[in-house]
Amino acid sequence: MSEAPRPVTGLWFEELESGRVVQHAIRRTLTESDNVMFSSMTMNPAWLHLDFDYAERETEFGKPLVNSMLTVAVVIGISVHETTLGTTVANLGFKEVTFPRPMFHGDTLRVESEVVAARESKSRPTQGIVTFEHRGFNQNGELVCRAVRDALMLKRPS
Repeated sequence: MSEAPRPVTGLWFEELESGRVVQHAIRRTLTESDNVMFSSMTMNPAWLHLDFDYAERETEFGKPLVNSMLTVAVVIGISVHETTLGTTVANLGFKEVTFPRPMFHGDTLRVESEVVAARESKSRPTQGIVTFEHRGFNQNGELVCRAVRDALMLKRPS
């Protein structure tokens, strides 16, 4: 018995023209539990993320910050379904990641992705390289994360 083909919801290289912006449908509220689990799993014991007393008394924020690595991971994760699921070969790397504002427990991420560049691969005729700029916003519309990355994308099968 053969398996059914996996559904492809990502965009093919030919659909990823420079200037295209995708407003992602999925949003995600980040919880205290998410933050503690992620920080613990990644071996990051920073008091800023885990110690309410420290954050209240010793920081300008007055409460723990969501781990910024969790923020960028969720921003990229939210983008996958509508941009690269089933159409990507590999993530090639990040050129820039910035966090203009912090995220706190209970904040909700909304994400948009823009194609800033696309070119055919010189060595892989069935693939192309796409530069995405992913932007994460909190529930107030404030930019909390910006990540620029390159992905190796499949061309539409012939």
